[in-house]
Amino acid sequence: MDIAVTGRHTQIKQKFRDLVDSKMSRVTTIAPDAQRVQIVLSHEGNPRQSDIAEKVEITVYAGKTVIRAEASSADEISALDLAVDKLTLRLRRTRDRRKDHRRGYKSTIPADLGPAPANLGPVVTDPSQDEALKEEEPNKDGDAQDLASDLGPGESIEVQVGDTPIVIRRKLHVAEPMSIDEALYEMELIGHDFFLFVNKDTNRPSVVYRRHGWSYGVFEIDTAENIGKDQQGK
Repeated sequence: MDIAVTGRHTQIKQKFRDLVDSKMSRVTTIAPDAQRVQIVLSHEGNPRQSDIAEKVEITVYAGKTVIRAEASSADEISALDLAVDKLTLRLRRTRDRRKDHRRGYKSTIPADLGPAPANLGPVVTDPSQDEALKEEEPNKDGDAQDLASDLGPGESIEVQVGDTPIVIRRKLHVAEPMSIDEALYEMELIGHDFFLFVNKDTNRPSVVYRRHGWSYGVFEIDTAENIGKDQQGK
């Protein structure tokens, strides 16, 4: 397995590289099909954020599967430990879900879905686009809304709200019809706490999200008009 370690605004010490090599043995144990691991260590120079000054991002490539984890701490060793712990958990979940798929296991979604997480942000389904998105500058032109309506799949634009400092990023996410179980599997792969998809059983835009442990929730979206039509049809 290839291991690439790079630094952003910081120098990579040999001690850190040696520790990475040691800890990555856990990856090959859980995911023997892993082909490459990309580790990025970045430093935050703002003294007010000294408690999270060091950030470690780990990306594992195993065939077409990409699993990511990141963590921040006051020093790079602690950040690496936290990131590896998160990565290990996601690798195990992915491995277990693969076993469940082979056995034909159907996941059970709890009836009490509870509150949705408050920090629902943009979904990034293609990790290769992540760096490109970071380089984009907010669009302050008057025709920003028109540009947003013409977005292509995977494209994004940042729109400033009037004269306020508020900037909203808009992105077109092409949602494939899939089952709830498949959506949960995709969510685990990308390491997010939620995942947008189209429920193939209802054809409704939906979102699955993690509650706690192995408990998940799902929201389906529809209009009152459509629901009324469905009820009349019955």
